[in-house]
Formats: sequence, structure tokens, C-alpha cells
Amino acid sequence: MKFIDEVKIRVIAGDGGRGCVSFRREKFIPRGGPNGGNGGKGGDVIALADPQLTTLLDLRYQKQYKAGRGEHGLGKDQHGKTGEDRIIKVPVGTIIRDAGTGELIGDLKEAGQQVVVAAGGRGGKGNAHFVSSTNRSPRFAQPGEPGEDKELEIELRLLADVGIIGLPNAGKSTLIAAISAVRPKIADYPFTTLVPNLGVVAYGEGKSFVVADIPGLIEGAHEGHGLGDKFLRHVTRTSVLIHLLDASNIDEEDLLAEWKTVNRELELFDPELGKKPQIVVANKIDLPAGKNHAKLLAKKLPQGYQPLHSISAATTEGVRALAQYIGMRLEEIKQQDETGGDAAGL
Repeated sequence: MKFIDEVKIRVIAGDGGRGCVSFRREKFIPRGGPNGGNGGKGGDVIALADPQLTTLLDLRYQKQYKAGRGEHGLGKDQHGKTGEDRIIKVPVGTIIRDAGTGELIGDLKEAGQQVVVAAGGRGGKGNAHFVSSTNRSPRFAQPGEPGEDKELEIELRLLADVGIIGLPNAGKSTLIAAISAVRPKIADYPFTTLVPNLGVVAYGEGKSFVVADIPGLIEGAHEGHGLGDKFLRHVTRTSVLIHLLDASNIDEEDLLAEWKTVNRELELFDPELGKKPQIVVANKIDLPAGKNHAKLLAKKLPQGYQPLHSISAATTEGVRALAQYIGMRLEEIKQQDETGGDAAGL
């Protein structure tokens, strides 16, 4: 299924029904008073987070959503029926903004969470509402108010605990396949990952975390080069980043060149991304060059990013220990968040 994570749509809430001007006219009842009913409220347009959805694909094909209008008031004090709400189902993790003002309308992080994105118009009051001691026979009623009409920008940000980042061909897809049940496309050429992949990793009895594999970054990704900038938003919610390096293909003249390139792109895209805790992983140690380079890299890596984890995603060497370490780091970060500590300093 095509992965869509950004769309624009138009939402139109229902107009309120107009109030009614009516007077009671019945046999044997002289001087019947006003009995015009109120108009019904217009229906709202509501966005609902549905855990069964993983993409905004449906919204790509239907661009307009309209709620029902409120019914008009009637005589005999009959109030109009409220207009029917229109529900728009979106994936968990969806952010909704007003396209005109940029105002954040909703951030749906939990299944079942909902937000009114366009409010229905209020129904007009009938003439029975305006009866008073000084105005016993009002001959006017209110019109219904129009419902809100908005252009919305809808963006999906996947909810994951861990994001795997790195240059193309670092082995991100192979790693997520090794630690979870996800089976992404794996090949020996760049950009085999064209969409983010989500996997659940079990690291202890009853313990698990969600990991996202993000398409490879290249230099200039923050300016739109390659695919990385399109999907970097999906790691903004993560607690930890796994920075995966292809140890078999590291430049011996500058062992940290690739690591610096990716970190620079993260900071240029969003300075907060550059501050996230990182677990640096040297992959492909099943190859002689990879094993040798991993040893050299462990000595060069800045202290704040130690220890370096050496693995082979292809043979799963060191993968289980890495999953356990990631789980431990997540628990530490969660504890620090609960106590108000600084997780970035871990």
C-alpha cells in the first residue's frame, strides 16, 4: 500500500438551521402566543485517531469533507434536529494544522483520541425565545450561523520509541528485520527503503519497544536531496536514535566523516533532533574490513556517544545484546523524564 504522510484537505462544518416565526392558532384558544422553534446546530467535522490506519492514503483521494446542516425550527415549538457530524479517521500520530494560519488544531497521539477540526454553526432562535413582558408577540427569529470552512494541513508522524538513521546501505533494513518481525525490502543498492518501516522488538519478559527504520540520509538531505528529509519528521517523536554506520566502508582517513555528515543533517533539519540520545552502532563486522574499522572507530568516537556497539545485522552477531541495551536506555530515559531529569545527557 502506498505510504502517504502529508495531505491537504478542505473541511466544511454544517450550517445552523434558522429559527422559526410562528404563532399559535387553535380553535377556542384566543390570543395564541408565539411558538416558533429554534434551528438545529450544524454538524461538526471531527478527526478521530484510528489504530487500524497507517497512512493518510484515503485522504489523498477525497479532498473535501462536509458535515450535515441543522434543520430549521418549526411551529408548535418544534426545534430543528442537529446536523450529522462527519468523522474523518486518521492514523495515530497525526498532526492537524489550519493551512491558512498555521495554527495547531490537534495532535492525535493516542488511539480513540479525537478533535473537532471544524465546528458546526449555531442554530438560530425562534420567535418563542424572544417573548418578554414588554414584547409579547415578537415577529422575528434568528438565522442560523454558518459552519466553519477550513483548509487543513494534515501530517503523519509515526509513533516509535527508537529511530534507526544512517547513510544509504548502512544496513538499517537488515537490522530492523533482525530484531523484529518486519520484513522490509533488502538489497545491495542505495534507497531500497522508500517508506518508513515500523517493528516491535521484544527485549525481556513482557517488555518491548517500537522501532522505525528511516530511509537513508545523504549530504544535503535537509534541503530535499535524496529521500531522508521527507521522512525525518518520523523520528522527531522518538526517545532514542540508533545511528548505524557501515563499518566495512568507512574512510580510514576520517573515520567519523559519515557519522558527522548524518548528525549535521539532523541538526539542520531540526536542532532538537541533534540533541536526542544516540546509540552509535558499527554494522557489518562479519566482513574483515568492518571488524578492523569498528575497533578503530571505537577509539575515535567522542566520549558522550560511547560505548560503540559492533554488530553484524546479516549474521545477527551482537544484535540481541544491542536490543537489550536499547531497552535499558529507554527505561533510563523514561525514569529521568518522570523525575524531570535531562535524558539528553545520558
